[in-house]
Amino acid sequence: MNKKYNYLLPLLLSIMFALGMLVGTKFSPDSFRAKNNDTHKFKEVISHINTSYIDTVNNNKLVELAVKKVINNLDPHSAYISKSELTAVTQDLQGDFEGIGIEFNILNDTLIVVSPISGGPSEKLGIKAGDKIITVDEENIAGVGLTNADVRNKLLGKKGTIVKVEILRNGNKEVLAFDIVRDKIPIYSIDAAYMADDKTAYIKINRFSAKTASEFVKALNKLENEGMQNLILDLGENPGGYLQVAFQVTDQFFNSKKIIVYTKGRARKREEYYSSKRGGFKTGKLVVLIDEGSASASEIVAGAVQDWDRGFIIGRRSFGKGLVQEQMELTDKSALRLTVAKYFTPSGRFIQKPYKNESKADYYLDIYNRYLNGELTNKDSIDIPDSLKYQTDGGRIVYGGGGIIPDFFVAIDTSMNSNYLSQLIHKGLIYKYTLEYLDKNRLVLKKRYPDFKQFDAKFNTNSIWNDFLTFATKEGVTKNEKDLKSSGELIKLQLKALIARQLFDHGSYFRIINQSNNEFQKAIEVINSDMFDKMGIHY
Repeated sequence: MNKKYNYLLPLLLSIMFALGMLVGTKFSPDSFRAKNNDTHKFKEVISHINTSYIDTVNNNKLVELAVKKVINNLDPHSAYISKSELTAVTQDLQGDFEGIGIEFNILNDTLIVVSPISGGPSEKLGIKAGDKIITVDEENIAGVGLTNADVRNKLLGKKGTIVKVEILRNGNKEVLAFDIVRDKIPIYSIDAAYMADDKTAYIKINRFSAKTASEFVKALNKLENEGMQNLILDLGENPGGYLQVAFQVTDQFFNSKKIIVYTKGRARKREEYYSSKRGGFKTGKLVVLIDEGSASASEIVAGAVQDWDRGFIIGRRSFGKGLVQEQMELTDKSALRLTVAKYFTPSGRFIQKPYKNESKADYYLDIYNRYLNGELTNKDSIDIPDSLKYQTDGGRIVYGGGGIIPDFFVAIDTSMNSNYLSQLIHKGLIYKYTLEYLDKNRLVLKKRYPDFKQFDAKFNTNSIWNDFLTFATKEGVTKNEKDLKSSGELIKLQLKALIARQLFDHGSYFRIINQSNNEFQKAIEVINSDMFDKMGIHY
């Protein structure tokens, strides 16, 4: 795993997938009208309550509660979205806003951070996926019937204003307190796009939103002009997004008409998506990076690349979400995000992991169980029955039944974890130090290192190391020599990467972090080997 993340607990991203995969089709509410006597029972109950119940009731609240209960008993990805929530929920994949910068979900009446938005204030402070926010501005919000609208009202706000939150984090006994300065939240699909060497480009996509395909084509054109012959596409921790956009991105990789994905459901005919032969990267070595946080749309891309022997998949088994949702607006302007179909990779693989006998909580804790079972550290811990094995045209064995299994396994790296590092992250001290350092030295640094290349080659964090340790001690984190032996190099890498991001651009962060990213390094190794020819990969 990226050294950026190797201090995270195994629960990282395990609750990340409420975002789901949308087809975006509007559905007439007429189709929900009663078709048999069972549906009239609910009307009868409401009628009796209105005429005979001891107290006055709010019919709207009763109906909302009933609908939520019904949807909650379907699959883990179907959801009801109230009128007040709909605009905000749709906004997640459309634009930007001002707030603290988190994706969130409410599970068991607790606000859970699904993911800190890349480049937002929460991520910069070290707030993590899986964190439970229990107070906002000293007001308890746990176990009080919190809604999505409540959360947005409390956390969205004008840029520059401060919101105080307290967080419970798995593995920590103490409550963590953060003062978050609201900011304009960037919602870009592409975190980084750069040339890793003279021939190999790297692109990281963080989600499949409405603008992803156009962003991706723009990045490909830029990199092609810079000499791109090979491509590393990083979909690690990418929770998915729009199915159509996943198809459009995958379409860039094929030079002939091939099926990329197909969907079918009880009330939906089989629908097939074929490549157009107009792709921007039709030839060249291709590697796709995935991990346990890669879901839905990410798995569509990885599955098609793998099934057609177009490239290699590197990393760890993906999340396993093979269900398609359509958003259906109701007459009162609320909506259902309803699972209507399954999607299948070109070879016919259904990669949805089992969920029939699990609660939603257990379903989203699956990644934590993978950690406990050793799957994230040992490739042989996954036992796949023969019935879920498929063979590509090139003879490779691929697997269904619960995520995309990579061609090359890379174990999660926890070797640089330490209590000292955790304390730094909890208090946001690495980022805070870089802000203070840059406030004092930005002009000098810009003059000394006018571009990223010179900064990367010449800036050495040893020059600020003792100053940082002194700063951390003053902030309440005492130097621990034993922990520094484990985590020192990672902390230095983080310092340099954060300074680079603020001096240059967001992509500069990944240019530095990837120098110690095991999946990235494996991709470079495979591209520079003869494995593509040996395995019959089309490039």
